[in-house]
Amino acid sequence: MNSDLDSSRPLPRRALVTGGSGGIGAAVCAALAASGLHVIVHANTRLDHAQVLAGQLRAEGGEAEAVAFDLRDAQATRQALAALLEDGPIQVLVNNAGVHDDAVFPGMREEQWDRVIDVSLNGFYRVTQPLMLPMIRTRWGRVITITSVSAILGNRGQVNYAAAKGALHAATRSLALEVASRGITVNAVAPGIIDTPMSEGRFDRETIARLVPAQRAGTPAEVADLVAFLASERAGYINGQVISINGAMA
Repeated sequence: MNSDLDSSRPLPRRALVTGGSGGIGAAVCAALAASGLHVIVHANTRLDHAQVLAGQLRAEGGEAEAVAFDLRDAQATRQALAALLEDGPIQVLVNNAGVHDDAVFPGMREEQWDRVIDVSLNGFYRVTQPLMLPMIRTRWGRVITITSVSAILGNRGQVNYAAAKGALHAATRSLALEVASRGITVNAVAPGIIDTPMSEGRFDRETIARLVPAQRAGTPAEVADLVAFLASERAGYINGQVISINGAMA
């Protein structure tokens, strides 16, 4: 192929997926890479896992790289994002990183509360805020935050997790109002019980059948397909929404 033609091709839009090496995150990375985005796979400390996934995506014909930084470390996050922005704006952001630290509220330690809030809610701020102005300048962007059915229905033992994810629903709606006129959409995806290593052992078949009208757990690929659609041109008029994907849980 003519090299001049190659050099004239527009570069693909870049997508950052936090917590990209986990169950849902890896599926989201694969779906975004398949749709033609250059995917930045984020990990907290397990950079090797993110690098393996990025290598797999490249082997399948996609464009991908890996990065590691701790969302709880404001300075490290700023530095990592500044380095990424040297190569241009990130126009698709999937805030997927989050942690569980479950306990019934009367017995919940302060550090359990702080850790979950810090990763999910403060992490949203630390990653999203620095990317907004570069995204706004392009007049196009997608911010998609993975939350949880716990933020909608509540869940015993997860007051901290539900609080963090519920706050993200409010942040999603408010940020959408601020940037919609700039061609940027901001939405949240709230999965129910999804078949991932994080949920393995937490829900047996009988429990799933009792909780989920669809009588099964969802798959990471089903969540990823929704995220990929929200990240596409076709979803440009879907904005400020919290979209559940939970097999009719109510």
